[in-house]
Amino acid sequence: MMAKKILTQGIVQGVGFRPYIYRLAKDLNLNGYVRNLGNVVEIILEGENIDLFIERLPKELPPIAKIDSMKTEDIAVEGFDDFTIIESSDEFSGVSVIPPDIAICDSCLNEIRNPKDRRYKYPFNACTDCGPRFTVIDSVPYDRVRTSMDEFPLCNSCLKEYSEPLNRRYHGEAICCRDCGPQMKIYKGSEEIDSDNPIKIAADKLKEGKIISIKGIGGTHLAADAYNDKAIKELRKRLNRPNQAFAVMSKDLSCVENYARLTDNEIATITSNKRPIVVLKKNNNYNFPESLAPGLHNIGVMLPYSPMHYLLFDEGDIDTYIMTSANTPGEPMMITNTEILNLDGISDYSLIHNRRILNRCDDSVIRFRNDALSFIRRSRGYTPEPYKINYEVNDLNVLALGPELDVTFAIAKDNMCYPSQHIGNTNKLKTLNFMKEAIENMERITKINDFDAIACDLHPHFFTTKLAHEFGDEFECDVIGVQHHHAHSVALANDYGLDEMIVIAADGVGYGSDNTSWGGEILYTDINNFERLGHLQPHKMPGGDMATKHPIRMLLSILDDGELIGNYVDYFKYGEMEIKNIYKQLEAEINVGLTTSTGRVLDSVSAALEICNTRTYEGECSMKLESVAYYSKNDLEIPFEIKDNVLNTREILREVVRLYQKGENKADIANAAQNAIAKGLSQIAIESADKKGIFDIGATGGVFYNEAITNTCKNYIEKNGYNFIQHKNTCAGDGSVSLGQAIVAKTIL
Repeated sequence: MMAKKILTQGIVQGVGFRPYIYRLAKDLNLNGYVRNLGNVVEIILEGENIDLFIERLPKELPPIAKIDSMKTEDIAVEGFDDFTIIESSDEFSGVSVIPPDIAICDSCLNEIRNPKDRRYKYPFNACTDCGPRFTVIDSVPYDRVRTSMDEFPLCNSCLKEYSEPLNRRYHGEAICCRDCGPQMKIYKGSEEIDSDNPIKIAADKLKEGKIISIKGIGGTHLAADAYNDKAIKELRKRLNRPNQAFAVMSKDLSCVENYARLTDNEIATITSNKRPIVVLKKNNNYNFPESLAPGLHNIGVMLPYSPMHYLLFDEGDIDTYIMTSANTPGEPMMITNTEILNLDGISDYSLIHNRRILNRCDDSVIRFRNDALSFIRRSRGYTPEPYKINYEVNDLNVLALGPELDVTFAIAKDNMCYPSQHIGNTNKLKTLNFMKEAIENMERITKINDFDAIACDLHPHFFTTKLAHEFGDEFECDVIGVQHHHAHSVALANDYGLDEMIVIAADGVGYGSDNTSWGGEILYTDINNFERLGHLQPHKMPGGDMATKHPIRMLLSILDDGELIGNYVDYFKYGEMEIKNIYKQLEAEINVGLTTSTGRVLDSVSAALEICNTRTYEGECSMKLESVAYYSKNDLEIPFEIKDNVLNTREILREVVRLYQKGENKADIANAAQNAIAKGLSQIAIESADKKGIFDIGATGGVFYNEAITNTCKNYIEKNGYNFIQHKNTCAGDGSVSLGQAIVAKTIL
């Protein structure tokens, strides 16, 4: 008789993995046991069919499970007379991790819609194939006693399901029913409204045009009727969010198809069990108020993912709601009932529940460009699933803290890197504190709580940089500064396992190794190091951040032409006097930075075409420029000039103004300007690749969420015989900078 021990790592906890092992062992007449060992599942087998077990094991996994590694060893026969599932232990620390939060499965959805089922209309229905994981766990092994569900002891009926290995709720740590699980309540202000169906009341109030705060799985949404212009404008007023688009949730795919265009890949993503927000193009039947997504050709859309969401649609007759995160700009989502009830003045009613959220987790956001997926925000549905590092790396534990805006952090051990959920803008104290809490939570979940190096951005004034040095002192370890665009590039390269590449790094800002602001760069990287080979023309930023909020100031600096800027005198609050003062400021170089940012150039084009001149949210001017350009019908061209590997953006902007003053179509000029910048950057990259003898040219940075710019670069580069690389598993923006930082730290130490 054979006997073997198998240790599996991956997504093997909270996904029905142990009952799957039980069923497979029983089917093959094997004896032994299976149990959790911290982050690893241990399987002991005795019998004649062990080789067949090992062959079938990775092929028949439960829907959410994933095996990253499987180690087997021969052991002595002990003489087990059955196969059992035994109690968990935390004696082994591996690199497994619990799965992310998953949308309700069809079986659980059918139950809450079946009047004869005991879970009819119960908003917390779940099983091993669906429901919350990351947001309810405190530590591993992933058992109910280490989750926020521990506060809800199972009733006899649920306990029976939980204890039956062949039941789909066997050791489903989030299972419950209305007799033993969490409950929902609805409040007006601080006063509870007595009701047996608070979700029905919420649906009725939304129909009346009210704004409802809704506590969900990983945070809180503010909800309103997406068709109600008055409600949308009132929500904007209360949030002080005058222009930023609101994401929406529609009840089903057919509803979405009424107002948006979808490709097969977009359909597959929006209907997946991860249920992200997907940015979709509006179609000709789009009939929501302009106030929902003002000035944009697209809109962020998601489908219901929790039982409560489905019940909200079932109880009402509105097919699409606004579902936007309940937080003040730059701060984390609210997760406690006290915080939510204090939203009085923003929301009219609060729909809350009594299950604690242990790890807040915002909605993920995805956009497709040339039908290829790109994460804008990788969070719910994906976190904390790790990335594999596709390089030879050291065995040091690394904590990487990201940049400052749209931050994630990452923890790397061996060849695995665990990115955090979306954290946000760490220049806000509450968000920085959230980051510290999230790091502690991730340490418990991964069982990685001692670090050999801390990686961070080069910018000396970022709060994350200061935090890195605090951690460096705490763990008595090195702090590794990684240049912003180098980190971007390495995250992109890791998607493909490339050892070297030429990269176009285009975004709003990144601290350069020459202590100036970069953002339109052509780099070479071999993962360990980088070399700057070209860039956009540097321009002065009068007033620093003032030039990002009011891009007409940036336009003045770039044009460097009093006659051309004179066409925009009304854009300046104090007219000609302000123009003269800005010129004096530039000449004296008082509060004037230097930048090669592509974002600042695109914002200036937006101001020059009188599309957007005041930024009220991150990326607004450039996003509205893209939307205007989207409707271009003519192939207007603006030439570009390169000298010494520097793209002359001054002349591009001057030509934009000349064409606009001549009366050319605004959409055509916008499209031509984007193309000129994209082709200019691509040309420098091609020439650099030729000199280096490199075939792969990548594109990274927030500018590459712009589909038109991405497509132009792709077509131009491929037409010239090079391979175009774009993000596929990571964020083009700052959300994956921490991953790049961690990889660099694990290759250079």
